[in-house]
Amino acid sequence: MKEHSLLHTYQEQPNVWDEMFHAEHIRPEYRSFVSAIENLPRSEMTRKDELAKKLFMSQGITFTVYNSGEGIEKIFPFDIIPRIIQHAEWKHIEAGIKQRLLALNIFLKDIYHQQFIMKDGLIPATLIYSCPQFLREMMNVQVPYDIYTHIAGVDLIRDADGQFYVLEDNLRTPSGVSYMLENRSITSRIFPDLLPKSNVQPVKDYPDLLFRNLLALGNRHISDPTVVLLSPGIYNSAYFEHTTLARLMGIELVEGRDLIVHNHHVFMKTTKGLKQVDVIYRRVDDEFLDPLVFRPDSALGVPGIYAAYRKGNVAIVNAMGNGVADDKAVYSYVPEMIRYYLNEEPILKTVPTYQMSDPDQRNMVFERMDKMVIKRTNESGGYGMLIGSSATEEQMQAFREAITEDPRSFIAQPIISLSSTPCYLNGVLQPRRVDLRPFALYGPGGIDIVPGGLTRVALQEGSLVVNSSQGGGSKDTWVLGPES
Repeated sequence: MKEHSLLHTYQEQPNVWDEMFHAEHIRPEYRSFVSAIENLPRSEMTRKDELAKKLFMSQGITFTVYNSGEGIEKIFPFDIIPRIIQHAEWKHIEAGIKQRLLALNIFLKDIYHQQFIMKDGLIPATLIYSCPQFLREMMNVQVPYDIYTHIAGVDLIRDADGQFYVLEDNLRTPSGVSYMLENRSITSRIFPDLLPKSNVQPVKDYPDLLFRNLLALGNRHISDPTVVLLSPGIYNSAYFEHTTLARLMGIELVEGRDLIVHNHHVFMKTTKGLKQVDVIYRRVDDEFLDPLVFRPDSALGVPGIYAAYRKGNVAIVNAMGNGVADDKAVYSYVPEMIRYYLNEEPILKTVPTYQMSDPDQRNMVFERMDKMVIKRTNESGGYGMLIGSSATEEQMQAFREAITEDPRSFIAQPIISLSSTPCYLNGVLQPRRVDLRPFALYGPGGIDIVPGGLTRVALQEGSLVVNSSQGGGSKDTWVLGPES
């Protein structure tokens, strides 16, 4: 029972899976943590909360929100109560993500080469060709080791039934891993003895695993390939992450103006002259990468980089054209991809998804709009979304009109009741909704997933939107080791 002063006022929400409590009993994976904090006075918990804020501030752990054309840099909100996942549950998640990533990677190779899945009628060709992220320039391009999805951030939610569902796949330039690493660093300062006592698995290997995979993509057969991280620059919302990862991997952080293409090879400008670049971990979107091929007005990319890539003279991570695999309209076909390419049943569930380009599904959604989440198929960050249960009639009508005008750009899903977890807010524990973004690294040696991920929190009471750009925060994610 919840007898401790921190816990006794905590109210579980009806019809919501609570990560820490079940019928007022503490779940087994949380018992060690709760026993460690239950005798702490409220003033000590508040002190730890304030310390976390100061550490985030002093280390510049920020993100940028764009409002009214202005970029406002904000400290990333952090909650000190960790989200804890038991070992067996994590093994299920890990197996499901690996299976999904394998199938999506084969799918990308297929649609840019033989297109068997379209020829066999499992996915409509019109759906692929109408996707803005499908790059005809990637047709028949040989990518190193046939790996398109080197880095993936797969968003998972837990419904009221306790089951994990994949909400979306992020296969372009997924962000958030630096916050996963920093959250663990801060937690180890706030609760220094709890991590080893609780048998929490480490996440610190992520930069080393990523760097190892990047090095393996160099094709010049030299012992020390040159790897760089290409950033759009300081005004990008994830610039803190770019600097953090470059520093942790010990590689150069560059912008488009720092690189030049000569004779279909990429070089970095240095104080000692030009230095050939073998591998680029790019955080610049496809359309801005090469002004000679994509957007001619882009100042973020490198003229000629696409030709160097196509000739195999430089490796780019992630591959161009991946956006077709995380298009929200393609998402509903992933279970079929798994059966088609791997001859396996999907391990992780997916959320029922209705294609607005289908007239029958569109009419059904229009009639039940108050029970639906409507999403634009190629938006991210929580933008371009309508949650029917909290929308006004005017907002719903505006979406009906936009959908009728361009149905291919929208999908609908039933509102999923995201699980909640206790957060320490204003001196008391309060339930807030969460999702989970584990990060998978696909290299020549296979797929690695560090045990953890970014748990994002909808900090506004009653909100289902966890994105940092929409007022969300995060917390450390503890994956427990096997019970000894």
